[in-house]
Amino acid sequence: MLSTTRTPAEKRQAFREGLASGTLQRFPGAFTPLSAPLIEELGFEGAYISGAVMAAELGLPDIGLTTLTEVAQRGREISRMTDLPTLIDADTGFGEAMNVARTVQELEDAGVSGLHLEDQVNPKRCGHLDGKEVVGLDTAVQRIAAAVAARRDPGLVIMARTDIRGVEGLDAAADRAKALEAAGADAIFPEAMASLEEFAAIRAAVDVPILANMTEFGKSALFTHRQLQDVGVNLVIHPVSLLRIAMGAIERELVELRETGTLDGAVPRMQTRARLYELNDYAAYGAFDERVFDFEVPGAP
Repeated sequence: MLSTTRTPAEKRQAFREGLASGTLQRFPGAFTPLSAPLIEELGFEGAYISGAVMAAELGLPDIGLTTLTEVAQRGREISRMTDLPTLIDADTGFGEAMNVARTVQELEDAGVSGLHLEDQVNPKRCGHLDGKEVVGLDTAVQRIAAAVAARRDPGLVIMARTDIRGVEGLDAAADRAKALEAAGADAIFPEAMASLEEFAAIRAAVDVPILANMTEFGKSALFTHRQLQDVGVNLVIHPVSLLRIAMGAIERELVELRETGTLDGAVPRMQTRARLYELNDYAAYGAFDERVFDFEVPGAP
């Protein structure tokens, strides 16, 4: 296929059905468009589009330096490569209410199935670092209310992320989750939970689906999918994992190249050309090559 065979509305409906299914939805982070069809082929329920990964690819720290244009473009590139739902990191919405409204509509046009907005102060920090600051409740609620009001496709999932656990504790996180749900959030992303019991507490506090962020080197242990489902988590993301795996491999093989002068020994560890062509559907594009068409151009000699 040249691109997804499903419309954005169909993928959004699939996302909502998955969140309501009672089965944990697994969304690895698609750090490039080419990784999205691989995630789909291997049977995952969706693909996540990480703000931290986008920043890293641009050589930027994850402190809100990426722009809405850059984020929407990457959302479009990845969403067009898969029939799976995609969930994108919209940071703080790139401003307050008016900016949030435009953010929602730009990402809606990019074809994503859902987005999450957080309650950090701008400029933000990675959710698993110390020193975060969160906005007041009124501002946090206003961001979500603006997002919901700006949404044109009611199928688009508006998720509220709260980072308040690392600033004011678990009780504050439960209270804020309730307020964000009341503001219209379709799901809650409680960032940097310290234990399964904390996820269970958020699950008990709200009626909408909740998300678990299983990022390496963070505040949360890397719980298994079974453990997360058992405490009522509806969606798990592995946002930066594929980037970390890829960059680790790149560094190891660069050392090999420097030391030996060849990558011949690394060839068995590489993705083959045939596999690459399979993932990017090289054959489908070849079918549109003018050399394979048998037709006459009107007016041609």
